[in-house]
Amino acid sequence: MENDKIEIVSFPGPDRSVTLEGLKSYHVSNRRYRNRRIGDFLKELHLTEGRNTGFKKILDALEANGSPKPEFETDEARSYFISRFYIHEGFQDVPQKELKRSRKGAEKGAGRKRAILKLLSENPTMTQTELTEELELTRKQMQTDIKELKNEGTLVRKGSNRNGYWIVNRVD
Repeated sequence: MENDKIEIVSFPGPDRSVTLEGLKSYHVSNRRYRNRRIGDFLKELHLTEGRNTGFKKILDALEANGSPKPEFETDEARSYFISRFYIHEGFQDVPQKELKRSRKGAEKGAGRKRAILKLLSENPTMTQTELTEELELTRKQMQTDIKELKNEGTLVRKGSNRNGYWIVNRVD
């Protein structure tokens, strides 16, 4: 994702029946499914036009809301396929709000562990899920930090995962 477009890259590229000229002129006709079950499923959801890949639906939707035409790219060997969808001109001059920076991973190592210990000393019954949400960490980050704190002897779990509580032995 970029400020002016979204690019989607797919591997492998399109079927041999999709021509490079057809992609440039938006006249794409696919004569066969690569995966019949997925093709049938997408057809039932009205996301494709039978065996015609969904290009017409994409173009119609973009035209209906006034968006610019997309770009499609592949190579002769059909080893990749790139779809580029550009931002609607009505949104180009809208001032960008300052994005809220995620704290996910912002507090590294010791700082993250101190934050975990502080929260657990204030609320020993807090779950790892609640900690993960509060500190905006990934599940893996939380599991790693809790494991390290337990191995250091700084943190001890008493009771079950559901009804237990944490004991903080040392807060820096």
